Amino acid sequence: MHNKADLKICVIGLGSMGFGMASSLLRDEYSVTGHDLNPEAVAQLVNLGGKPAQSPGEAALGANVVLCVVVNAAQTESVLFGPAGAVAAMAPGGVILSCATMSPNAAREFATRAAASGVAYLDAPISGGAIRAAAGELTIMASGAAAVFARVRPVLESIAAKVYELGEDAGTGAAFKIVNQLLAGVHIAAACEAITFAKAMNLDIAKVYEVITASAGNSWMFENRVPHILEGDYSPRSAVDIFTKDLGIVSDIGRGMKFPTPIASMALQMFVMTAAAGMGRDDDASVARMIAGLAGLDLPGMEG
Repeated sequence: MHNKADLKICVIGLGSMGFGMASSLLRDEYSVTGHDLNPEAVAQLVNLGGKPAQSPGEAALGANVVLCVVVNAAQTESVLFGPAGAVAAMAPGGVILSCATMSPNAAREFATRAAASGVAYLDAPISGGAIRAAAGELTIMASGAAAVFARVRPVLESIAAKVYELGEDAGTGAAFKIVNQLLAGVHIAAACEAITFAKAMNLDIAKVYEVITASAGNSWMFENRVPHILEGDYSPRSAVDIFTKDLGIVSDIGRGMKFPTPIASMALQMFVMTAAAGMGRDDDASVARMIAGLAGLDLPGMEG
């Protein structure tokens, strides 16, 4: 699988992460076919030299590597195993990189079903955001057979700065990612609460951002998301609905294990409240707008 000219790669899901991964692969001169329900995303891929496809199956026809970069387990199942799905169309011995956040049980099930169809499966969740995706600098937390990692290592190196090989069993990568999502969701909710609290005290929130990002209370999410609030720009880089899903998975796993997740559960309710207020498809920093609305405050972009 090491000769780029002979390698067919398919990317299903050309959102901010999938598109960045596809563009990184094209930059490294791989042959990439893409599919997405949004025709604009497919057109942008074609502009970069990618090939378009009308269905997951068409995109994956004869593919050696399929990157599945959709939102959740249900979409993953549909694009891999549904009508016109990718698995049936792939080249024999092909490899699926499954990147959606899902429960470990779902990842294990998909790996078993892929193996039954003669296709290898890497449980390969991703982290890093759209900018790192476009730069080919994602973190991949993956599990699967060592021989499969070896076959796709050049592809992984094209899209990621760090690839963690976390064991042979599907589900382990998914579990690592869900730990990350617990922290990510809590940190976004905390950042939104903090910056709105600062607004309630009539502080200059741009100055608060400058001071906190140089102080111990900073987090990656505070640094990354608060600028959206300062600019009043809630176009979705990552939507509220992502965290109602991911923190919901945390809650489900915790409940099943009888393990308490009180802080994650409170953060989940903050995202659910934001979605209930009609902002589910907006940027996850919209939690700040939800809090501001409850407190009668005007953040940037909310005036009037």
